[in-house]
Amino acid sequence: MRIGELAARAGVSPRQVRFYEARGLITSTRGANNYRDYGETALGRVQQMRELLDAGLSTQVIRAILPCLESPRDPIVFDGVTSETVAVLERERDRLTERVDVLARNRDAIGDYLAELQRRAG
Repeated sequence: MRIGELAARAGVSPRQVRFYEARGLITSTRGANNYRDYGETALGRVQQMRELLDAGLSTQVIRAILPCLESPRDPIVFDGVTSETVAVLERERDRLTERVDVLARNRDAIGDYLAELQRRAG
């Protein structure tokens, strides 16, 4: 698919798609007309990256975990991983865990409120 179609289906701008490609987060091939062509897997990748970016991860962190997004069960080996990289990933994981906990509490509170509204209406 061309860049415009990918952008529209993923809910991003073509500029964002080009940015992700420049960062090595997605790839394309070039047709005879020199237009970018993206496979269907690029759509899922862009949507997943949007979710991770919305969760607060940087493109640098996303790039580091890309192999895990593909196949989390395969053994992952990163040459040259520093203790700083590990610390950054641990902080990101912990921050996301805190966000999940807050979101779960808010979801539960809304559910309780709705249940009470329905009980009173019924």
